[in-house]
Amino acid sequence: MERTGGPLAVVVAGANVHGCKLLAQTLDAVVVERPTPTPEQPQHLCLDRGYDNPTGHAAVAEHGYALPIRRVGEETLNPQGANTCPARRWVVERPLAWLSRGRAILVRYDERASSYLGLLKVACILIWFRRVHQVRLWG
Repeated sequence: MERTGGPLAVVVAGANVHGCKLLAQTLDAVVVERPTPTPEQPQHLCLDRGYDNPTGHAAVAEHGYALPIRRVGEETLNPQGANTCPARRWVVERPLAWLSRGRAILVRYDERASSYLGLLKVACILIWFRRVHQVRLWG
């Protein structure tokens, strides 16, 4: 997901596969070209504590992201103790709610993962179309 909640990549796996094992595949599937990170302007990847393991660290390092992993609910405070970056968990929850409005996406009826992945990609395209053109598609 990008900063405002738009989907950038989709990966299909079983329900019993942990997200950290899919992190490298998800980062490989991102469809938007990103600028090259520099020491002055590193690119951050906001992850929660579930990705704080060797698999998560290796995937993030391989793709050149800075990794500020914070505990769930932990927020960044400046030296005066003021909140500078509020928690952003809702950014992920909103597009997942948009995707769950599609009946064929909510419950997977397709036997082939490629068919389901194609349906998810079409739904993501519709989300971006709606965001760009401010059109109400569902609901």
